[in-house]
Amino acid sequence: MDEAFDGGPGKPKVSEYMTRDVQTVSPDDTVAEVAERIATSDGHNGFPVTDGRRVEGFVSARDLLRADEDAAIFAVMSDDLIVAHPDMDVTDAARVILRSGIQKLPVVDDAGHLVGIISNADFIRSQIERATPEKVGKLMRTLESIHGVDAGEERRTVRLSEIVPTQNRVYADELEGRQYELERGLTEPLVVIDNKGDLLLADGHHRVKAAEQAGIEEMDAYVIVLDRRVDLGMAKTAAKEGLESVADIEVVDYARHPLVESTERLQ
Repeated sequence: MDEAFDGGPGKPKVSEYMTRDVQTVSPDDTVAEVAERIATSDGHNGFPVTDGRRVEGFVSARDLLRADEDAAIFAVMSDDLIVAHPDMDVTDAARVILRSGIQKLPVVDDAGHLVGIISNADFIRSQIERATPEKVGKLMRTLESIHGVDAGEERRTVRLSEIVPTQNRVYADELEGRQYELERGLTEPLVVIDNKGDLLLADGHHRVKAAEQAGIEEMDAYVIVLDRRVDLGMAKTAAKEGLESVADIEVVDYARHPLVESTERLQ
């Protein structure tokens, strides 16, 4: 079992993006039992094989194809596998997956115990999120410059019911894209301003609308916390538009976007 570990300071770590609730199988399970789990699972094409918490191998659907259905998993699993450490850089783990041709990388601690698994989708999500802190930093500096406040940054889970939107409409086709991301866990965090208890949504209107339609009540967010209450222009805009909750955001067809024209209107 080879361990890929080359963590560096200040870079996104595997522990930040891995899935911690990992489904596993036992070395003593049969091929038939594991094949049934793969067939009835939601998108699983294989499982880590563990004895207690210790990783013994990995079994994929391909490993099961020509195996006797009564055979034990330890006889057909791959036991020479690559695993990642939680402190490994996400980018380095992505390189390991690319070079090895695997789709999922088990994550183990110093004792060899399984603590998570990281997949191609997790790497994509890590790259999507990396642009967000830049947005947050720029907005923080703007608020401090214009209003003379001190602004801090927190990573929080926020309730959609407590968010005040500052944009009155979203577009249907982009909303479909955000719904796709939500279903696959690829959604980047919101950007919210905490103006002494009032949570104003600065970035992520399509995301919150997609979440509302999916029945999601909470979302991950970068929250800019102001040290005192200020009179924000975006709050005035929200009040003027009558925006009090996510439900007030209107979904419109992209053909009505102000920068899109139809050939009929152009003639």
